[in-house]
Amino acid sequence: MPNDSLNGNLNNNLKWIDRPVMPGGRMILAFSGWMDGGDVSTGTVERLVDEHDANRFAEIDPEGFFIYNFPGSMELSALFRPHVEIRDGIIEAYDPPDNAFFAATARNLLFFVGREPNLNWRQFGDCIFEVAAQTGVKTILFVGSFGGTVPHTREPRMYVSVSDEKLRPTYQRYGMRPSNYEGPGSFSSYLMTQAGRRGLEMASFVAEIPGYLQGSNPRCIEAVTRRLAAVLGLQIDLARLRGDSDEWEAKVSAAVEKDEELAQQIKKLEEQYDEDLIDKGTAE
Repeated sequence: MPNDSLNGNLNNNLKWIDRPVMPGGRMILAFSGWMDGGDVSTGTVERLVDEHDANRFAEIDPEGFFIYNFPGSMELSALFRPHVEIRDGIIEAYDPPDNAFFAATARNLLFFVGREPNLNWRQFGDCIFEVAAQTGVKTILFVGSFGGTVPHTREPRMYVSVSDEKLRPTYQRYGMRPSNYEGPGSFSSYLMTQAGRRGLEMASFVAEIPGYLQGSNPRCIEAVTRRLAAVLGLQIDLARLRGDSDEWEAKVSAAVEKDEELAQQIKKLEEQYDEDLIDKGTAE
């Protein structure tokens, strides 16, 4: 249970279990929903939480941040409702969205895994910034994804956007391209607009993954985990992720072989990807 003596926060939504202090630390964010295609955002950060045996130390109460009763078809509204379990006529579980912070103190790293809020972005963001202020975090990194033209047989392209232009060369050294985008905004983009005012540096790493596939994408999770580990200077055992990635790719390729039209489409995407890689290398 949260320790009430530690709950001296800006609002009642932020609940402390412990209060780690790690001056100059870094916080890695993952949000389900928008920009979590292939489970790349949550899958990558949850993998890092497990890898470092990170301890849950705070949480954001979901009340007031999420829409549960969304109008529309049952299929659509089901995406917004909390999960429940009823067995033999007895209610056993009611699970609202979980939004939790984890600490790997030995690595000076914090992690956040939650659902992108539907409502009250400023207040939800205040909770994240308050945790950063209370723990000494100076850098926030978001990991996400979007569906694009990358074929499943190739590495996802990685794009970066930053809260301050001086940060851009730091991340481009890891092979990340600067983002160029105009359209519906994400909660992480909102956080980047506020980070500088809070004395924080923030970057958003977004992977372009195959737009023609649905469901979890182990290949992209493995690739993004590897890239993020390099940025953070972490040694991570990727053997299990590579095994899952190879198995997944084999299954997808076998399914593609049965669809001649899709196979031709993917072949064109592979050619475009390889030509783009050559052009990028020539430009550099």
